[in-house]
Amino acid sequence: MKIFLDTADTQQIRERFETGLIDGVTTNPTLIRKSGRDPEEVYQEIRNIGLQDISMEVAGSTFDMVSEGVRLKTIFGHTATIKVPCTPDGLRACKQLRSELIKVNVTLIFDAAQAILAAKAGAAYVSPFVGRLDDNSAEGLNLIEEIHEIYDMQYINETKILAASIRDVKSVSHAFQKGAGVVTMPPAVFDKMYNHILTDKGLEIFENDLAVTNENFTGSSI
Repeated sequence: MKIFLDTADTQQIRERFETGLIDGVTTNPTLIRKSGRDPEEVYQEIRNIGLQDISMEVAGSTFDMVSEGVRLKTIFGHTATIKVPCTPDGLRACKQLRSELIKVNVTLIFDAAQAILAAKAGAAYVSPFVGRLDDNSAEGLNLIEEIHEIYDMQYINETKILAASIRDVKSVSHAFQKGAGVVTMPPAVFDKMYNHILTDKGLEIFENDLAVTNENFTGSSI
């Protein structure tokens, strides 16, 4: 069970990595463009923070994706997971990159059939987009369960389900429950995983009782 952050904000990554609970980062051109920085500069800083698994998205033809994937692997080593779309070109790129022992994350998965093809192409991860399916009146979490059942039945162990497009804490829990091996989420969703009103109430009671106890012992005479 692994937790990834879905962001290119290195300060937010650093703060949450210090918890010891973050296993990797997924990025995309949109997230990096919002940061206003050069992608490779962002990748290097994330690597320097200590992340060992960074999904780096590539695009274009099969040749373009393979060339860029090999180049990124040469620069960033084992931390580089090359992210390709679930298209004919993307899956061909996945197959070729896998032959070079490069990890691949096949993204934009919206159907179990796509996840089957990605596994056949040697993907390390498949990324079903839970939130986007929900936006289009489909049950994104059900797709995770369907993929998990197929992989389990077919003894597919090398390809992990990476639940993406996560919008809330409940979806994190349910994604793991449905069979995801990894869930990637915005930092704000990760932060909310700590929160529960009963935890806050219990902590308040504990702190109040501790303060009274300390006051009683401090005020007592020996």
